[in-house]
Amino acid sequence: MTRLMEELAKLPGIGQKTAERLAYHVLRAPSEEAMRLADAIRDVKTNVKSCSVCFNLAEADPCGICQDVRRDRSVICVVEQPRDLIALEKAGQFNGLYHILLGRIAPLEGMDPEHLTIGKLVERVKRDAVKEVILATNPNQEGDATALFIAKALSGSAVKVTRIARGVPAGSYLEYASAPILADAITGRREM
Repeated sequence: MTRLMEELAKLPGIGQKTAERLAYHVLRAPSEEAMRLADAIRDVKTNVKSCSVCFNLAEADPCGICQDVRRDRSVICVVEQPRDLIALEKAGQFNGLYHILLGRIAPLEGMDPEHLTIGKLVERVKRDAVKEVILATNPNQEGDATALFIAKALSGSAVKVTRIARGVPAGSYLEYASAPILADAITGRREM
C-alpha cells in the first residue's frame, strides 16, 4: 500500500493526501476495476508513441489526424504539446494539420531550439505543399520567443506565417482555455 501511495504522489497535481485517497479507493474497488486501471496504464505505455510526421501521441503511425484525407494539408498549426492539439481540436474551428514542438524555447530550463522539432517543421514546409503555418504557441514569454524563432526560421520560404490572435489571455496555457476562446483565437489569427 505504501508503494502505491508513493507512486501516485509522483503524479502531477497529486499530493500525499490525494495519493492516500486514491490508493484506498483502488484497494476497496473490485479486482476487475483495479485491473482495468492497471491494464490501461500498461497499454498506454506500450501502445502510444509519437507520430513520425507531426509528433502527436497516437497508437498509429502516422496518427489519425495526419492520415485523415479530409483535412486541409496546406495549413499546419504549430503547438507546444499534444494537450494543446487536443484543446484546439475540441474548439472545432481548425481542419488543417498539426506540428507539435514537444516544448518551447526556455534557455533557463535547458530547452534550446535544437531540443524541439523545429528542424522537422522546416523540412515539412519545404517538402509538402504548405501555404500557411499558424503559430499557436502559448501566449507567454517563452511561447512568444518560440513563435518568433520559428517565424525567422521560415522567413526564407514562401509560406505565410501567422500567429493566433490574443483571444487567449497572455500568460495562460492553451490546455486551460475554453473552446470559444480557442475558436476566436484561431479565426482571428494574424500574420507574423
